[in-house]
Amino acid sequence: MTTVTPRTLELHGHPLSYADVGAGPAVLFVHGLLGSHQHWAHLMQTLAAERRLIAPDLFGHGASAKPVGDYSLGAHAATLRDLLDRLEVAEVTLVGHSLGGGIAMQFSYLFPERVKRLVLVSSGGLGRELSPLLRAAALPGAELVLPVITSRWLRQRTATLAGGLARLGVRASADVSEAWRGLGCLDEAEGRRAFLATLRSVIDPGGQTVTAWDHLPMAASVPTMLVWGAKDRIIPSWHALSARTGFPGCRVEIFQRAGHFPHLAEPERFAALLQEFIADPDA
Repeated sequence: MTTVTPRTLELHGHPLSYADVGAGPAVLFVHGLLGSHQHWAHLMQTLAAERRLIAPDLFGHGASAKPVGDYSLGAHAATLRDLLDRLEVAEVTLVGHSLGGGIAMQFSYLFPERVKRLVLVSSGGLGRELSPLLRAAALPGAELVLPVITSRWLRQRTATLAGGLARLGVRASADVSEAWRGLGCLDEAEGRRAFLATLRSVIDPGGQTVTAWDHLPMAASVPTMLVWGAKDRIIPSWHALSARTGFPGCRVEIFQRAGHFPHLAEPERFAALLQEFIADPDA
């Protein structure tokens, strides 16, 4: 099985961490808010025999730098373009989850010649509706609350409780596990600052502020697949169904037992779908 070992290069004067494995037609994976390349590691291990798989930690996330600066969708899309240029990759299948889906659509709009296929997983940018927890993080004063709820003291005690539940056979869902992992990224001030800057670039207390609908007709020629969990409590799954009007002929796959992370909740099914979609000459 392929080992996924992150590398580092410098972009815009800051270190960017990324994974790059395999050979062949390239697939670029874009994680969501508080995520990293590790969200895709299992897929990269599975698919590396047939594809070149690239998964960066976006600036402000994972092991990449967290500078004061622009964390908008356009800035992230430009960083991805520059990464592909440095790696001498001309064209990719683009796979984006949550915030990464919004970045993927922005990338497709700005650099359509670089996108062969588009896969949106529980994607942002397709409607205003959003979890109250994320909307609350956009409120003024959130920077005062985050250090408390993400403190190591509180997380250690919660981990103790979770360990006790696990011994009783109660297992956390993929959504809970990833939310817990994400909180661990916010115990440092620079991580919290980058998180709030990223979140507030696309969310306000009323929901998502950035929409892809104005640009969808221009992206309609790109073969597109949307994957969503029916139990998503972050971004509702009906966004995938309504997106059919913006992506005529797009493929929609709903994972009935999954939440916001269908690629983690049902990894084998997701990997099979992705392989099939990429290989389909008629997609």
